Amino acid sequence: MNVVIWLVEGTWEGCLAAATPALPADCTLSLLHITPSDVDELPGAAAGGLLGRARHGARHAYEQAADQAAAEILGAAASQLGREDVVLLNRHGRAEREVIATAAEVGADLLVVARDGDRSHLGPHSLGHATRFVVDHAPCSVLLVWPDVVPGIDSIRPPRHGPPPRHGPPPPPPPPHHPR
Repeated sequence: MNVVIWLVEGTWEGCLAAATPALPADCTLSLLHITPSDVDELPGAAAGGLLGRARHGARHAYEQAADQAAAEILGAAASQLGREDVVLLNRHGRAEREVIATAAEVGADLLVVARDGDRSHLGPHSLGHATRFVVDHAPCSVLLVWPDVVPGIDSIRPPRHGPPPRHGPPPPPPPPHHPR
């Protein structure tokens, strides 16, 4: 079995802790980190406006810092797994597109992703935009994990439309002379 785990800042540790007990010991395991393209573009745009021609140096320094941060996360995750055979993948681009492309490229049988939205409530808002896209478009099975404490069933939000939930017996019928 070929497994890819998408590592995102703020959720990767919980993602590994939740996913690894469910993975077969003999699986091929790849850890994937994406530096989003919108973040990549910021230093170039800012440097271009502020520094003119010096922007190339600022962009290069940012790319080095982003790659260093990705290498630290990938290294820490590989160390936490305690396996020597883990493949480390660092990509740049639109996160949701890169995750899908990488899963297809490596022939993943399973893609592990963490919820990254509102993690205080059960429901669809617990998925951010990129994660929702990945869940909907993955070219393989997806294991969606809670990276931290799972909220209780009482955290489900009430429906937005329709009458409010009733408590107690229904109201009595209208009197016979009441207009309908």
